[in-house]
Amino acid sequence: MSDALHALVIHEAGDLRLDVIPEPVPAPDEAVIDVIYGGICGSDLHYWKHGAAGESILRAPMVLGHEVVGVVRRAAADGSGPSEKTRVAVHPATPAKEVIRHPVDRPNISGGGYLGSAARFPHRDGAFAHRVAMPTRMLRVLPEGVDLQEAALIEPASVAWHAVSRIGDVTDLSALVVGCGPIGLLTIAVLTARGARHITAIDLHERPLRIARELGADVTLQQPDDADIAAIDADVVIESSGSHRGLDTAIRAAARGGAVAMVGLLPSGPQPVQVALAIAKELDLLGSFRFNDEIDEVIAALAQGTLRIAPVISHVKRWRSAEDAFALAADPTVSSKVLLQFGRAR
Repeated sequence: MSDALHALVIHEAGDLRLDVIPEPVPAPDEAVIDVIYGGICGSDLHYWKHGAAGESILRAPMVLGHEVVGVVRRAAADGSGPSEKTRVAVHPATPAKEVIRHPVDRPNISGGGYLGSAARFPHRDGAFAHRVAMPTRMLRVLPEGVDLQEAALIEPASVAWHAVSRIGDVTDLSALVVGCGPIGLLTIAVLTARGARHITAIDLHERPLRIARELGADVTLQQPDDADIAAIDADVVIESSGSHRGLDTAIRAAARGGAVAMVGLLPSGPQPVQVALAIAKELDLLGSFRFNDEIDEVIAALAQGTLRIAPVISHVKRWRSAEDAFALAADPTVSSKVLLQFGRAR
């Protein structure tokens, strides 16, 4: 039993199992990866709690996980990609095969697949397993000196980097981050790395605000009142709470002529939003969905030491304790980013 290959599989809402799966059989352009760490994402929690993440409805059992790092166990047979024993991060996206109209430089909105996503059927299995076969186009070599646990945050940090990039150059601008879950905290780290002059962070709980200050937030507010919100007057705002109340706060706190990047995933369906105020303030409301090649910029910034994200990690749990780890990750009063450990770096 100890030699069997296990994966973390969601069967339906509330039914998370450690299932035995077959050994991966790689295609010629795929490498076999020994997964070392995997970060539990909000979408993983949604599948666990609700059997759905936004409009992606679980219709069959699916391996979870898209925030993973590991070591190449077997290089691709076609000679592409990294060699054996190379440490790698994973870019979880797969380009869409069908033609869906979208800007050519924004493949993240092409309707393509993603590891551990039920957006399409059959679902795309994720990588919460001891070993997985991955196309070499998905693999990114980790430079020497980049810690493997910290590297497990590369995927969500790329989401944060993309959100800031949607706004543009933030050098010397004042910024507000609404919601200090893992993406919000990573956004603060990115804003700090990219030269924001003054950063305010808002959250319902004190624990994430403490981490926000460690990552570079100048001011933190816990459940601010209307006067506090009006006084913020931020040049740029990142809404990462994924709630209509957070978006309301973002619009009210933005300076006239400012920009609001919406990275938090709101529930599907109509939402009460202060559109009239956004119009009167002439705000740019910018959607932000996943990322493109920002993963390469994140890896470079980690290697250079200009991006600091390790404080976002709150817990590391062994894979056999997955359900306890999910319960921990779902409670923002005690955790931020929870990592599952599947193996050890050789």
